[in-house]
Amino acid sequence: MIQGIGASSGIAIGKAFVLPTWEWDLPDQRIDSIDLAKEFERLYEGVRTSKNEIEFLKQEFREVVGPDQSSIFDAHLAILEDPVFMSEIQGIIERQYTAAEVAVKEAIDHFVKMFDLLDDEYMKERALDIKDVGNRLLKHLLGAPEITLPSDTNPYLLVAKELSPSQLANLNQNYVLGIATLQGGRTSHSAIMARALGIPFVLGLEGKLDDPIQTGDMLVIDGGDGTVFVNPAEEVLLEYTQLRDEQTEKKSKLRQLANVPAVTVDGTEMRLQANISSLKELNVALSHGACGVGLFRTEFLYMDRQHFPEEEEQFDVYREVAEKVGANHVVIRTLDIGGDKHLDYFALPEEDNPFLGYRAIRICLDRKELFKTQLRAILRASHYGNVKIMYPMISSLDEVREANEVLAEAKRELDQKGLPYNAQIPVGIMVEVPAAVTIADLLADEVDFFSIGTNDLVQYVLAVDRMNEQISHMYNPFHPAILRLLRMTVEAAKTKGIPISVCGELAGDERALALWVALGVHDLSMSAHSILHLKSRVLEMRKTDCLELKDKLYQCRTHREIEQLLHEFALHK
Repeated sequence: MIQGIGASSGIAIGKAFVLPTWEWDLPDQRIDSIDLAKEFERLYEGVRTSKNEIEFLKQEFREVVGPDQSSIFDAHLAILEDPVFMSEIQGIIERQYTAAEVAVKEAIDHFVKMFDLLDDEYMKERALDIKDVGNRLLKHLLGAPEITLPSDTNPYLLVAKELSPSQLANLNQNYVLGIATLQGGRTSHSAIMARALGIPFVLGLEGKLDDPIQTGDMLVIDGGDGTVFVNPAEEVLLEYTQLRDEQTEKKSKLRQLANVPAVTVDGTEMRLQANISSLKELNVALSHGACGVGLFRTEFLYMDRQHFPEEEEQFDVYREVAEKVGANHVVIRTLDIGGDKHLDYFALPEEDNPFLGYRAIRICLDRKELFKTQLRAILRASHYGNVKIMYPMISSLDEVREANEVLAEAKRELDQKGLPYNAQIPVGIMVEVPAAVTIADLLADEVDFFSIGTNDLVQYVLAVDRMNEQISHMYNPFHPAILRLLRMTVEAAKTKGIPISVCGELAGDERALALWVALGVHDLSMSAHSILHLKSRVLEMRKTDCLELKDKLYQCRTHREIEQLLHEFALHK
């Protein structure tokens, strides 16, 4: 047995295919000064082609796992747009009169070495992203073919020294049973992608193998605990085959719950909905038994294009979603760009702190014609289904009132054209800014519903950027302050008699489920892949037990005490 690091859970058994490493045959002759311009043009053309490929991969991957995981490729685009990286390549060409591919290889090696010397695991893992981008650029400059995978249709376990996000995105999931790599860490982009795709993944095997794994070796990997067996004994094969079959059976049983209502043992119904950003995601969600869409992220209609989408284009998408969902509701969030979401054709100002800057409803109220175009499209779609409008990042009554004035204008314009819509369309807000929590009772007088966006709420309350690896361990949704703010928001909604739901990551977190049941939050919206797991948990729970747990949770003084209580509750229920 070899002990690696489990990066994506699941058991895989099969024959190994060892991925060859990139080998580059670089030119060694110097170029003439008159050819410098030609080398720069070759470089720029390689960059353009590489960016187009990355954009395509991002789009394809997003359709499978959603926008959060596909944003990994934004980091690759950022490298190609980084002036420091490009200046380094250009400087090498100018100083050494080398071909563009030689300069790219030297620049990659320079930055990878620099990152590897840092005493920071996160930065070490970002070195793989630089290699990935650099290898893509080299491939185009040299006209080199892609590294080919097995051409037959026999499933295999992929073994590599390291695996880049681009290589992982290009794999055929029907044939890749699992992955084992010598290098890498749990926070690497490849590990994140493997988890999103549900592919068992073990990494960190370097220095632990007596002999290198060869193509054709029989492998057993457990992505949960990180164990790997090479050419195992028969009894080991039998043991892990049984464990794998048990996991498969469990998944099969979960799929059978798709059309089963999520009701606790003592009769409390939970409505498990989906967060989506495309029609493909909706289809996956409905197949998993989603009873509606609690968050339609419309900003992804605006991305990967050259201009803002027209009203008709938006209307067609919103209408199709509304029709597919049927009697259940669709909550359409208005445009939420800024922060970490940008449009190539809409220049946002450089900001020291973009998450606290010009974004979401602030942009919409500044660009009212843009906002009104979207509102008209949503209103028209409301004629075809149970559609609701939700404003993001609300922090004041003034914002709600101003947004509703634009909505009223959109309604008048549709009336003038004789176009049908639901005049009583419900309008709500995302509660994701601490200010919204503290005036939740006032906001509840102005809107028809609340939806708690826990992702931003947690980072704003705790002043922690969850994407910053230096402090991400401080991002804890079970901090006592968070639990108190959640309770305040729910109580305000109940007092004013408006519905409340949750659409952040905490909605799909099994640890938090008992809290939502106890607080009386019946609508939870999450990733489609979380719905069945959460539903199976609901079917085992009792609201009475959850109420007892809630009383204990609000007596806790630290997040560790809260997490321990939730862990013990999960073990016994």
